[in-house]
Amino acid sequence: MPIFAKVGEKEITRAIADMFFETLIDYAEADVIILGAGPSGLMAGKELASMKFKTLIVEQNNYLGGGFWVGGYMMNPVTVRAPAQKIFDELKVSYKQVSDGLYVTPGPNACSKLIAAACDAGVKFLNLTKFDDLVLKDNRVSGVVVNWMPVSALPRNVTCVDPIALESKIVIDASGHDSVAVKRIVDRGLIKFAGVNPMWVEQAEDLLVEYTDEVFPGLIAAGMAVSETFGLPRMGPTFGGMLLSGKKAAEVTAMKLKEIVHVKVRQ
Repeated sequence: MPIFAKVGEKEITRAIADMFFETLIDYAEADVIILGAGPSGLMAGKELASMKFKTLIVEQNNYLGGGFWVGGYMMNPVTVRAPAQKIFDELKVSYKQVSDGLYVTPGPNACSKLIAAACDAGVKFLNLTKFDDLVLKDNRVSGVVVNWMPVSALPRNVTCVDPIALESKIVIDASGHDSVAVKRIVDRGLIKFAGVNPMWVEQAEDLLVEYTDEVFPGLIAAGMAVSETFGLPRMGPTFGGMLLSGKKAAEVTAMKLKEIVHVKVRQ
């Protein structure tokens, strides 16, 4: 007796293609596009989608989570310093207190629950998708230009594969040290870029959250992109600053989106 339903290969292919292109078509215009599905990007996405903003995360890897899967030196426990353990409480992540104000948990536990929370909130994802450039209109970021990640690995003698554009009201650069969107603005001489400074954990996390903000009209930096942009110290394998930076990026984005709607209503 067969165990599984009788379903042919063509139905499986159609189901995959239908869902993928449904997302691509629906999210060709979004409220927010987040670049990078690491801890800050996932946190920002979860918060914004929970506020009912149409949120798309673009990730160049075939997996989500970035460095949140592993801590320091390829050892997978991750640490946070108080008060970031409250986010673990929200996500129902089990953790252990190892000293006054320091908490540790297995990275796969924390990362998988954050990914699940973002999905449950309604975030959509395009992974294996590489950021190529920004959409810039009237001196304001209005979306992103993307391509298939494998295109970047094609030999030079292969014909050009043009990218596509996705529009949004706000873009959040949560791409980590790469700071891909911020650097596009820097390359055009519109803002300055400092590059990350040496490690100083206690100062780094406070400054990271403090400096998380809009860096150019329509473009908000979160996570390590903030450290790179403003020359802040790096924080190493503790993730509370990145989680709280993602939360603050969502708050700033929500405020900016409400301002945009208010301006349109007045007009």
